[in-house]
Amino acid sequence: MSYRFFSTSVETLKREGERRAKLAAKIEAKISRIRRGRPPEKLDRRALLLSQPPRLPAHKSIPAPPKAAVIAFTRLGFGPTPSEVADFDGLAGDDATRLQIWLDQQLDPASIDDSAAEARIAQSGFTTLDKTLEQLWADHVVPDNIPWEERARPFYESQYATFLRAIHSRRQLYEVMVDFWHNHFNVFGDESPWLSTWPHTDRDAIRAHSLGNFRQMLEAVAKTPSMLLYLNNAVNSFEDANENFGRELMELHTLGAASYYGNIPAGQVPVDGQGNPKGYVEEDVIAAARCLTGWTLRDRPWDPDFGNTGSFFYHAPDHDNAPKHIIGVDLPANQPAMKDGQDLLDILAQHPSTGQHVATKIVRRILGDSPPQSVVDAAAAVFTAQHAAPDQIAQVVRTIVLSPEFLTTWADKVKRPFEIAVSAFRGVGADIPFRIGDPATDWFDWVYRPTGQPLFSWHPPNGFPDVKPAWNSTSPRVMCWRLANSLLAFDDENGNYYLDAPALTPPGVRTARDIVDFWVQRILSRSVTAQEEAELISFMAQGHNPDFDLPVDTDQDTADRIRSLVSLIIQSPSFLWR
Repeated sequence: MSYRFFSTSVETLKREGERRAKLAAKIEAKISRIRRGRPPEKLDRRALLLSQPPRLPAHKSIPAPPKAAVIAFTRLGFGPTPSEVADFDGLAGDDATRLQIWLDQQLDPASIDDSAAEARIAQSGFTTLDKTLEQLWADHVVPDNIPWEERARPFYESQYATFLRAIHSRRQLYEVMVDFWHNHFNVFGDESPWLSTWPHTDRDAIRAHSLGNFRQMLEAVAKTPSMLLYLNNAVNSFEDANENFGRELMELHTLGAASYYGNIPAGQVPVDGQGNPKGYVEEDVIAAARCLTGWTLRDRPWDPDFGNTGSFFYHAPDHDNAPKHIIGVDLPANQPAMKDGQDLLDILAQHPSTGQHVATKIVRRILGDSPPQSVVDAAAAVFTAQHAAPDQIAQVVRTIVLSPEFLTTWADKVKRPFEIAVSAFRGVGADIPFRIGDPATDWFDWVYRPTGQPLFSWHPPNGFPDVKPAWNSTSPRVMCWRLANSLLAFDDENGNYYLDAPALTPPGVRTARDIVDFWVQRILSRSVTAQEEAELISFMAQGHNPDFDLPVDTDQDTADRIRSLVSLIIQSPSFLWR
């Protein structure tokens, strides 16, 4: 770990503590305002809403897969909405054909009119998302006297914009793949100075290539200030080699840990039918680091060769020009500028082990934790064969989605906290400002962070876990339950709920049974299991006849119970399955 990385980590911890203290003060002030402006009994009911965990029993069986629209929007999107499911169902006469038509649309995101989502993002008044890398560096990194909030603004605006796009965008598959690649090329983003350049990482490295070509994305990510600084390649020279990025490039981004053969001689690595090494050894890690010497950024105002713009910079005097041997390929000495590094990326991107490793992760993301090997192999074959295609990643996704297993696989995954939050917003039709300094946004941030998946904030380079056991533990479940309850309690400064569940319940829906059916269908676009339905109806009826009308319009307890019911549905097993 470099001194620069260590010192900025300490600085960030201090400032994060100050930021959280300020946020806590804001929330305390909000609670005080509630106490001053509302009757005590209403405050007590709201407190009760946030203090009682749901008690739905564990399920011993998993129902059959739902219809294609629900599967598509749950696994290739961030949850169904009633209108989108209706549009999907109107595409054709059978599920398989509907899925193929919808997939064709989603794999061409530029053809989808997303102006409504962009208009919603514009309402939040973000000021940094469209800035170039050089503008971000000049405005938020270079000045010595700006407050920390301004240094961090690009990062937090990127977080909020990501939520808004996931909630409101019609380009749902694209947003899912953006989320996937941010985790694949994970950087702990909330760190100075690269948090100030985060819109560049998101826009120019990840979003620009999420359904495009992996090799192009590999180089774009490698050249970002965030990756150069996070994994220390910015200080990698022939005099002081730094293997950090080269190692993670091979272990996490391309070949995969399963292809590492340790510290044996390179000549002893098993070969495939064409005589190519099947993996890599410690010699290859060192060679990879040597290929990338001199890849850095302009961040030295005292050095006229560098300057201080934050842009990628190849510093030739730092490069190791000696010959190199990397995974069975010889690179000659004194190649043209950057060619060693670009040859390295070519070798890695085309290697069959990279196809197997990356395809496995994509299949696991959009099919299930334990995908059939036949689907993985088919996706890996397309990944490798189409390594030069501009739509390589889209072809891999198409192969997975159009496999017979896609519509027959269900509940082999659970939603992670980000998916829980976004699909809750989408299912119930909720929204909050998602604006820096807004009380509701601060409150959301306060309850979302402890769920375990704050965006772009996973410290190690391997990304957030993407398997069910990692998220079925007590802490994520309790914190997500707290988040679900909070969504139903968010209100503005005038006491108006951002999601007024009782008011959204249609006038003709007044029995406990009908209220449960309405909200289950609205949120899930399908039925829950009979066991869940019975528990939800029992909760709503509170021991009374479930077919009697309830005083939704006149009784505060009934209104609060509807809010709790919606929260229960959001934390039901049926909601959490993917």
